[in-house]
Amino acid sequence: MQYKRILLKLSGEALMGDQQYGIDPKRIAEYAEDIKAVMTKGVELAIVIGGGNIFRGLAGASQGMDRVQGDHMGMLATVINSLALQSALEIQGVETRVQTAIKINEVAEPFIRRRAMRHLEKGRVVIFGGGTGNPYFTTDSAAVLRAIEIKADVILKGTRVDGIYTADPEKDKNATKFNNLSFKEVLSKGLKVMDTTAFTLSQENELPIIVFDMNTRGNLMKIVSGESIGTLVNV
Repeated sequence: MQYKRILLKLSGEALMGDQQYGIDPKRIAEYAEDIKAVMTKGVELAIVIGGGNIFRGLAGASQGMDRVQGDHMGMLATVINSLALQSALEIQGVETRVQTAIKINEVAEPFIRRRAMRHLEKGRVVIFGGGTGNPYFTTDSAAVLRAIEIKADVILKGTRVDGIYTADPEKDKNATKFNNLSFKEVLSKGLKVMDTTAFTLSQENELPIIVFDMNTRGNLMKIVSGESIGTLVNV
């Protein structure tokens, strides 16, 4: 395998499948199957999920809601998604632990770095819910932060498109795809990979990012096997 320990970042919207909101059981089951296939190869895998399919703090703030209150609601949305993915993985027979940045002891463990790393070493999937536990920080920032803390080899950002393009390929048919980019090139070209805080943190710690299409079955396995899938952002 190309990578020993990876952090998979999934958007909340990805869990909607073809629905307008919420969680699509079919889509989340497909993700669980792909994750199980990777785990059988001995890869250690941690996951961070967004909450946009349920609630976004920024969207709430734009409607007049207090931003801090809205972000706390968004954190709880990520926990709901984390528990849903945990259930799907356990149906597949994959041992899974959810750790949260906000304490919800009845449903998940608190985030403890050494415990998370021990779970990974024992072959368990660890899902990090609750973002960073702080308002004004996105789940992209949480993904990079947790990846650095657990010493992941790479961040795999699963999206609806198969990499980074010159423009939004869903809106611009003339958009062209990049196979490889440096952090400096992403910034100079003004490309949107992650929010600025998350991207800068990844750059400073020389943590590579691969943006790929998670909805194409088998892509996750191809990446960890060393195939050139999606777009690699590196130093």
